[in-house]
Amino acid sequence: MIFTEKPRCVWPGSDALYRQYHDTEWGVPLHDDQRLFEFLILEGAQAGLSWITILRKRENYRAAFDNFDVSRIAAYDTDKIAALMNNSGIVRNRLKLQSAVANAQKYLLMQNEFGSFDNFIWRFTGGKPVQNAWRSGDEVPASSEVSDAMSRELKRRGFKFVGTTICYALMQATGMVNDHTMDCFRHEELHTRLLK
Repeated sequence: MIFTEKPRCVWPGSDALYRQYHDTEWGVPLHDDQRLFEFLILEGAQAGLSWITILRKRENYRAAFDNFDVSRIAAYDTDKIAALMNNSGIVRNRLKLQSAVANAQKYLLMQNEFGSFDNFIWRFTGGKPVQNAWRSGDEVPASSEVSDAMSRELKRRGFKFVGTTICYALMQATGMVNDHTMDCFRHEELHTRLLK
């Protein structure tokens, strides 16, 4: 029996973890507030690093950050930050760790104001994924007018590590944009799912 390789975006390469993430998560519309918060924190942690670095540390982050329980993280104190700084399983950057706590506090305010963070964030794309049609990975942008607007609004509300590039990566990860290239098997799968 001959198995043919599914055509996919170039960026996961041959790394099994990267491929699994690409094939099952990246670009899938996400509306769960706890998981949206997880991606917000992980994308911020990625700043200056590669996504595969964060992906390999993801389970460590889940353990260290109480499975991204927003209320618990919002209550972290200096002792907890110190403990996180000693955790070799995560990125030990004090500003990023402090921003996670501050962002959790702001996140709770957003949930109170909008009913959910999901209600707030998906307004930027009109509540549905933007279906792009890139022919190659070189065409995929690092930011957009939408991520610019999202970044401005989050910063205005006191969020940290939410520059436009981080916001666009968040949009890609949570399916607010379908940035799988046209030749990738996931592009059509996600586009078809939207039409159902």
